[in-house]
Amino acid sequence: MKYSIGIDSGSTTTKGVLYDGVEIVKQVMIPTTAKPRMSIQEVYRELYTEGVKMTVTTGYGRKLLSEADRSFTEITCHGAGAGWLKPGIGGVIDIGGQDCKAILLNSTGQVVDFMMNDKCAAGTGRFVEVMMRILEQPIEALDSFVEGREIIPINSMCTVFAESEIISLLAEEKDPGGIALGVLHSICKRTAFFAQKLPMKGEIFFTGGLTRSKAFCEILSRYMGKTLITHEDAPLAGAIGAAILGYARIRD
Repeated sequence: MKYSIGIDSGSTTTKGVLYDGVEIVKQVMIPTTAKPRMSIQEVYRELYTEGVKMTVTTGYGRKLLSEADRSFTEITCHGAGAGWLKPGIGGVIDIGGQDCKAILLNSTGQVVDFMMNDKCAAGTGRFVEVMMRILEQPIEALDSFVEGREIIPINSMCTVFAESEIISLLAEEKDPGGIALGVLHSICKRTAFFAQKLPMKGEIFFTGGLTRSKAFCEILSRYMGKTLITHEDAPLAGAIGAAILGYARIRD
């Protein structure tokens, strides 16, 4: 049996999968530490097995694994991974820890065009983490925390200023759940404005850690004007794409 390993070394999490040419055999996801080289090496060690013929890396730390055979950009890998999880999609929206990507795909799943915002954290997963830390809530409780709340608008479009705004709203004894909901709307509105600059047709696939939030998916769909689709393995899309591209390059 031949295998490929795909590893996505992200700013907040490091993801990896072991692929046999048909299905994902094993997957690993760990927090990216202050030493990302150690994180990517740990994921590689957990995935490596006899029969691995190709290891491909992607993400911010894609150059840190000496055992890697190839590395590809996040755009290429997310497009490939999303297309594998849901064939026939027209585009991808990925919200990572440090950036937001919109990817346009053609009918065969190839990347045609893309846009990437990595200049401001206000539209990223990091913004949500900062908010939940201020509100003293675990990120896993996001959906229940905002359920049934009334939106308290967040006007600041910068993470630093938004953090100050949230602290001021708490001092005014505003509802924390409503503040959190306001932050989600702020991110989704910003993301939709950014993504709609690409002429995406057909179904749009949503990737990244925030896909685990039903509330976030619903709000983003509303601003996009169409229902986004996702998958339980969507946070692994980059790693899956890397593994698939790697497997295609294995030579007998």
